[in-house]
Amino acid sequence: MDVMGDKATLFETGRFVQPSSREDTETPDETGEIADEAAEELRQRLAAEAGDVEAMSVLGAMLLRRGDLDGAEPHLRAATAAGDRAAANNLGVLLHQRGYADEAAGWWRIAAVAGSAAAAHALGRHHRERGDEPAAEYWLRQSAEQGHTLGAYALADLLEHRADAGAERWMRVAAERGHREAAYRLARALDRRAAGENDADNGVHGTAEAEQWYRQAAARGHRRAALHLGTILERRGELKEAGRWYLTSAKDGEARAACALGFLLRDAGDTENAAVWWLRAAQDGDGNAANALGALHAERGETQTAERWYRAAMDAGDVNGAYNLGLLCAEQGRTPQAEQWYRRAAYAGHREAANALAILLLQGGDETGAEPWFSKAAEAGSVDAAFNLGILHAGRGEDEAALGWYERAAAAGHTEAALQVGMARLRAGDEQEAERHLRCAAGGGSAEAAYRLATVLDARRPPEPAHELGEPVHRRSECEEWYERAASQGHRRAQVRVGMLAAARGDVVEAARWYREAAEAGSRNGAFNLGLLLAREGSEPEAAVWWQRAADAGHGRAALRLALVYARRGELAEGQRWADRAATLGPESVAERAARLRDALRQELSA
Repeated sequence: MDVMGDKATLFETGRFVQPSSREDTETPDETGEIADEAAEELRQRLAAEAGDVEAMSVLGAMLLRRGDLDGAEPHLRAATAAGDRAAANNLGVLLHQRGYADEAAGWWRIAAVAGSAAAAHALGRHHRERGDEPAAEYWLRQSAEQGHTLGAYALADLLEHRADAGAERWMRVAAERGHREAAYRLARALDRRAAGENDADNGVHGTAEAEQWYRQAAARGHRRAALHLGTILERRGELKEAGRWYLTSAKDGEARAACALGFLLRDAGDTENAAVWWLRAAQDGDGNAANALGALHAERGETQTAERWYRAAMDAGDVNGAYNLGLLCAEQGRTPQAEQWYRRAAYAGHREAANALAILLLQGGDETGAEPWFSKAAEAGSVDAAFNLGILHAGRGEDEAALGWYERAAAAGHTEAALQVGMARLRAGDEQEAERHLRCAAGGGSAEAAYRLATVLDARRPPEPAHELGEPVHRRSECEEWYERAASQGHRRAQVRVGMLAAARGDVVEAARWYREAAEAGSRNGAFNLGLLLAREGSEPEAAVWWQRAADAGHGRAALRLALVYARRGELAEGQRWADRAATLGPESVAERAARLRDALRQELSA
């Protein structure tokens, strides 16, 4: 990232301006300004000595700004006695600086009554500091209505403290007049309203307006506004501009911006610079940055450094630090320490820690201790915990309770929970609800759900229409798409079904490919069907290899096929052995045929 340095270059040369060796050397511009100020002060002093009231007031204000309270006071008192309201206001400021607050308030009142908006603002602040809110509101309103920016902001702050609906109006007035804190607070109010807005259109409008005020405050150097503006831009995908605002905010000392900038750099692949900003944020007490550093070192295998940063995050009040320590210990097999950290985070309300603690207890055989933590995590919104509770109840045969938790997890988008609900609805005969949940699970990447959905759609698929010449016309159906999606994810039954569909339309090569994939993954039906395909193509020796694999896995039809192959070859004993195996494996129709073949081979052998 290119940044401007501190050196100034001479026009159209490569040489650098050499700084003066004397630190107190003044530039010509500065010298001129000082001379002009001194001349103006002399002019005002001469006019004041001649009795000019306005000059007394201006001279007093000049000396007050310089910090010369002793020199300013007599001039301000003289101008105030002559009825100058600006002098009365400044005299109040001077007395307030000296510690005479009540006397200052008296002069502010005189100036405010005379119409000084600045004095009304100061008087309103004075009353608020003393807890007199009605008087504070009165004077701040006087100031704000006269167009005083600070008065409008102070009035808005007072009204907001009292949850008064009029606060936003005055905050907007102050923001429109350039008050950066007012612009920031107005943006925050609009943001909060948009977040809780039920009407989507209004919510979007609120966010856009909030962005406008964040931008105005950030442009005036408000570091938290720059942080929030960066967040909005990042959420919208405008990462380059988001990074610029994060950088601006981080350089001004906002730790959260430094942390966010680190994540932005990490996502862009620049982990080294990300670590630099995370380190800066973590050293300023940002727990999220400390966790990020811990994760970075854990990925590099630097577990001791990772643990140190996780502890730093915990010390900064970030409960994720304890949870991450638990994960680190669990990965290292330090189960007692993992349980300790999970428990600490869970007691602090970390829902994923509660779920992890429950899993740890369940793995240790403590189902009684695990269930309350699953419940606590689920009630706090952990989708995984809700799913785990479903598994827990299903294991006990409490199907109704299990279904309730599965439905809860499925509603939150848990893929496997949606599959379980779909299967339960299928068993109950509610095909419409089953399909809805299976679609959710299949869309979430569940191969089993894709296969189950395909079978539901396949069962209701009408017969293929015939072509005019009597040839079937193949149209790719939705169920085939789901079968293929499941098959491409390695689902063996889906692979067999896709192979069968390919074989039915005469695509032998495609059918063989899917059967082979299923068979090599351990599917006995895939091996049997591949054998049938190879046998039809004249490759009976290779077919026998696949039938044997299927038969060894318990496929009765494959064993019967092998028995017939060996019988035709004249290897009667081997044929009898496979026939006996087929009779044992079944199903019934296969067992009957195998028994007849076995008996015939036995008679042949004994003849």
